[in-house]
Amino acid sequence: MKLLRVNHLGIASPALAEAMDRMDRLFGMAADHVEEVPDQRVRTAFFPVGPSTLEFLESTDPEGPVGKFLEKKGPGIHHIAFEVDDVDAAVQELLAKGVRMIDKAPRAGAHGCRIAFIHPAETGGVLMELCQSPH
Repeated sequence: MKLLRVNHLGIASPALAEAMDRMDRLFGMAADHVEEVPDQRVRTAFFPVGPSTLEFLESTDPEGPVGKFLEKKGPGIHHIAFEVDDVDAAVQELLAKGVRMIDKAPRAGAHGCRIAFIHPAETGGVLMELCQSPH
């Protein structure tokens, strides 16, 4: 598996509108894409920064992963996502190495990407996402 780049940094936020206003106030930036991902129980807003993106995540369900994260840890960095050329092969490679995965098979994510998360117990406490762009 080859990591192609840091695709995005996920930031948990209790209110997406406030996060979007903050990015405008601080940096004069507007989100280039806002999307609800029902499967993950989040609404997301993306802000491109060079070849990477900041993804702000607002929970649509307090029992969802981001809702639980916010309750436990509060707002802040939720995950780092690495782009790979073949997420299926990457997941199989990690599973073959005995790596604990949250997703044993890739699933749909925002922007039409296919994603899979590595369990933070394997990464020193950092939630890491592998993603493959649809292009």
